Amino acid sequence: MKLPKKAVAIASALAMVGLLTSCIGGAPEERAAISEFPDKWDEEITIDVFDGVANYMGIQEGWFGELVKKKFNMKLNFIAPNIAGGGDTLYNTRVSAGNLGDLIVIDKGMKLDELVQGGLVLDSTPFYPAMTNVEKFDTAVTHLNEGKDGIFAFPTMMSSIKPTEPDGGVDPSFGPYLRWDLYKQLGYPELNTLEDILPVLKQMQDLEPTAPNGAKVYALSLFKDWDSNGIVTAKQPAAFYGYEDMGFAVAKADGSDYHALLDDDSEYLRALKFYHEANKLGLIDPESTTQNYDTMFSKVQNGQVLFSWWPWLGQSAYNNDANTQAGKGFEIVPLKDMNVLTFGAEVYGGAQTFAIGSKAKDPERIAAFIDWLYSPEGRHANDGKVMAAAGPKGLTWELDDSGQPALTELGRKIFIGGDAEVPAEWGGGSFVDGGSQMNVSAVLPADIDKETGLPFSYRTWPTYQALVETPLSADWKAKMGGAPTTMDYLRDNDQLLVATGASYTTPTDSSEIQTLRKQVEPIVVQYSWKMVFASTDAEFDQLKADMQEEAKGLGYDKVLEVDLERAKERNEEREKVAKEFG
Repeated sequence: MKLPKKAVAIASALAMVGLLTSCIGGAPEERAAISEFPDKWDEEITIDVFDGVANYMGIQEGWFGELVKKKFNMKLNFIAPNIAGGGDTLYNTRVSAGNLGDLIVIDKGMKLDELVQGGLVLDSTPFYPAMTNVEKFDTAVTHLNEGKDGIFAFPTMMSSIKPTEPDGGVDPSFGPYLRWDLYKQLGYPELNTLEDILPVLKQMQDLEPTAPNGAKVYALSLFKDWDSNGIVTAKQPAAFYGYEDMGFAVAKADGSDYHALLDDDSEYLRALKFYHEANKLGLIDPESTTQNYDTMFSKVQNGQVLFSWWPWLGQSAYNNDANTQAGKGFEIVPLKDMNVLTFGAEVYGGAQTFAIGSKAKDPERIAAFIDWLYSPEGRHANDGKVMAAAGPKGLTWELDDSGQPALTELGRKIFIGGDAEVPAEWGGGSFVDGGSQMNVSAVLPADIDKETGLPFSYRTWPTYQALVETPLSADWKAKMGGAPTTMDYLRDNDQLLVATGASYTTPTDSSEIQTLRKQVEPIVVQYSWKMVFASTDAEFDQLKADMQEEAKGLGYDKVLEVDLERAKERNEEREKVAKEFG
């Protein structure tokens, strides 16, 4: 079996400590297939969860930790690259040591392939007959593990919804969300295009220069810990026009346009110019270059930020009951020329996968835990922290007298009020703080819960919609022609572009492309931040030229060629899936 050079390097490191399994050499441990999991486990264990998308490090606390402890007698110890400085340093260190984690949340494609080829993940085939919740998505499981000679990983974000339909029921994946109350005070100024937002944001900031906590208000607050091939927040405005990136390529989700990230007229450089102009107006938080997502999120909660790229930032952080009853909160503000990108339900699952580490403690129990995440109980619980689902039945929601799912009094305090303390028997403490730190959904919240006949997302429930009619939502609906939700408004006005859920897997880079990519990416990030905070237009232009020249000198064009080809392959896959499943 011929392996990419990086996989060979990983294999060599593992061979030194005698940990090779699978196709690298050394027979894997033989396990008999099981048809069901035990009802309980007597011995308490703590497992290491290497989670590439988690924003938390340490032992899972609170109600979710208590729920997992009661069901599996297991504690979750999160190991999070996002918290450990970002990038691949922690990943590479643990891979070289031969043990990434007991439970692994990793992106499919390059990293998953490396782990399988390097013998760091376990073949879960013996457990699969007992994984009755996962097995409902067998087509996706088979697709993910194609060519791997076993079942090494399980897809996330699964759904029975058509791939040409949005993966969320109320809001799109992206959009220009502004503090609607301040926008209203300005008389709802018309916005033709992205750049028209800046003078409006300036006026909004002048209207409310200080937050209730006494801190200065900034229209925009950026963060650095999700940066990769560029500043992550500079890639978001492109989505308002239906674009998404594939490495250094930028593609419209319907396949109608492709261009390079660093082209003079690219959507990425347009966004950098947008932020540069915003900074000249005093609109950008000066701590943007050093803060992480959590710090920025807390500022949005405190009313220190006026703009959000995503509904799940501005609305979840600020639109609590007190604010919305006062008419305050984030709502989408339409741009006349926008064509907002949203993702279709994935036929084969999302970008992340679950896998069991080859050195895992009690892999059968971990397999049972993974399977539970796909169950109705697991779906409600795992997505409760990010408020994508309603949390545990009996705690935050129940069926009312008519059989409709409805939030409990505690649920209303949490999902409308913003947070609340949970009872001691559920673990105590804050609901939000005690929620799952996985930060990935096994099944789409928009998928249908067979018990209720409604989506897992409580925001779509009729009982919830009746609860949340507020002065804020009423005013937004009136201005938007009576549209009940953001998604309805965008659909009605032909301003929504659905990227078919084809679950395209990015191929593994060759060793040459991987090396070049790792050389270019930090240069793009470094120069991009400098461009945002450049003191003059001339300095901005010079930094742009220097970035383009330096990136090209380090192999940017060679990587771009690969990325453009992959972007087109992704579109071809989408067209194929739309034809087959749409």
